Amino acid sequence: FSIKWPNDLMAGAAKVAGILLERVEDAVVIGFGVNLAACPEGLDRPVASIASLVGHAPDAAEFLCDLAESFARWVSLWRTHGLIRIIPAWEKAAHAPGAALSATLPGGERLDGLFVGIDSHGALRLRLADGHIRAIHAADVFIV
Repeated sequence: FSIKWPNDLMAGAAKVAGILLERVEDAVVIGFGVNLAACPEGLDRPVASIASLVGHAPDAAEFLCDLAESFARWVSLWRTHGLIRIIPAWEKAAHAPGAALSATLPGGERLDGLFVGIDSHGALRLRLADGHIRAIHAADVFIV
């Protein structure tokens, strides 16, 4: 498993889970989608379920409890120390440095480059063909 910035859990090239964050006034609403027993068909990208990877689906209630506990630990770490303690773990779980990525920015601009890492604000760092490193704060990102 690896993390594809900013919010997808991948099994090889197949998406297994994702997180959606949406700001509502002074709060952030967080949604998790995890393909436990099945996954959508006919998408423009590979997807997988936990069941297809390990031969059976985990118990949904147990999975939810484990996810909630893990999420609470990471939120506590973030609140206590900020991103400085989270980014190294994120980068360790991300695709390898130098992985080819394509990012489509909100305005439609497409950038192709190599994964350099995550900056101190959580932005994707992408090395472009001209050698410059660009911080990407929002984009649809695909592994090339």
